Amino acid sequence: MSELVVHEAGLTDPTQVGLAARGLVEMYHKAVLARALCERMWLLARAGKAHFVVTCEGHEGAQVGSAYAVRRGHDFVLPYYRDLAVVLTLGMTARDVMLNTLHRAADVNSGGHQMPAHWSHPGLRIVSRSSPVATQVLHAVGIAHAARIKGQDTVAVVYFGEGATSKGDFHEGLNWAGVFRLPVVFICENNGYAISVPARRQMAVPRVAERASAYGFPGVTVDGSDVVAVYGATRQALARARAGEGPTLVEAVTYRYAPHTSNDDDRRYRPREEVEAWRQRDPVQRLQSYLLSEGLLSAEEDQGLRERTRQEVEEAERFAEASPVPRPEDALLHIYGQPPVRRERAAA
Repeated sequence: MSELVVHEAGLTDPTQVGLAARGLVEMYHKAVLARALCERMWLLARAGKAHFVVTCEGHEGAQVGSAYAVRRGHDFVLPYYRDLAVVLTLGMTARDVMLNTLHRAADVNSGGHQMPAHWSHPGLRIVSRSSPVATQVLHAVGIAHAARIKGQDTVAVVYFGEGATSKGDFHEGLNWAGVFRLPVVFICENNGYAISVPARRQMAVPRVAERASAYGFPGVTVDGSDVVAVYGATRQALARARAGEGPTLVEAVTYRYAPHTSNDDDRRYRPREEVEAWRQRDPVQRLQSYLLSEGLLSAEEDQGLRERTRQEVEEAERFAEASPVPRPEDALLHIYGQPPVRRERAAA
C-alpha cells in the first residue's frame, strides 16, 4: 500500500502521469461545472423544486481525476449517488443532470422514475446502481467476470464511499475479484463519514486501501484533492486490469463540504472548524491555482470559462423546468416483463 502524499503547494507533476495542459484544462472545466451544478441543485432543493439532492462538493478532484482516466464508452462505470463529477466527465451533460434532479420524463437515467443521483446512461456504459449501499460492487465484479469470459479488454470501474467497505457486498466482491484476477478497479472516495458515522467507528485500520491485501491485490491511497494524483493512480490501475494483472483498490482521501444530502443536518456530528480546515484544500481552487500559476490558463480565460459554465447551468435548469413530467400511466414502465393486467373496481 502506498503512503498518502499531499502536495500542499500544488499538484503532482502532470508529466509524471502523461497529462498534457489540455487535459488539465478539460478536467478543470468538468470540476467547475460539477461545483456550479451542485450549488444550483442545492438552491432548488431549498426552494422546494427538487425533493432530494446529493452533492459532490469537495469530491471533484477524486471524481474528475479518476473518470478522466477511463476509456469513455468502452469501460463500464458503476458510480454511486455522490458521483456527479464522474458522470459529467464521462459525457453526461448539465441538461441530463437537471432533468434527473427535477424528475422529468426526458431524464436519460430513468425517465424520472428512479430516485435522483441513480446515474445511468447505456450509451456511455454508465450502469445504474441499486439503492442499498455497496450492491454496485458485486455488479461490477460480475461485469468484469463476463468481460474475462468473452475475452474483451473492457474494465469495470466501481465507485463507493468508505461506509460501503463495512458491507458484506464489498468483501464478497473483492474476494471474488482477487481469486479470479478480474479486470475491475475499485475506487473508494473516503470522506471520513458514513452519513454521520466517522471512519474510526467504521473500521479498525487507518486506511481503506489496507483491506486489499487480504484479497491478494494492491491497494493505493491518494490525496483526493490532487486531481493529477488520482488520475495517475487510476490510470495505472486500469493498465494493470487491461494487462490481465487483476484488480486494484484505489482510495482517494477526500471530504464533502455539504451535508450528506439535502435532508441531513451535518452540524449535529461535524465541527465547523473541521469543515473549514478541509475547505483550505478545495480541489477546484487547487487546480485553478495550479493552472494560473503555470500559465496554462489566464485570469481572463478562467473568468470566461466560469461565465460560460454559469450560463450552461442556467440554460439546463430552464430546459428541465419546461420539460414534461412523467405520465402516471407510465409508472410501471420497465418494472415488469409483462405489464400487469389493470382491473377496474366494481361499482359499489
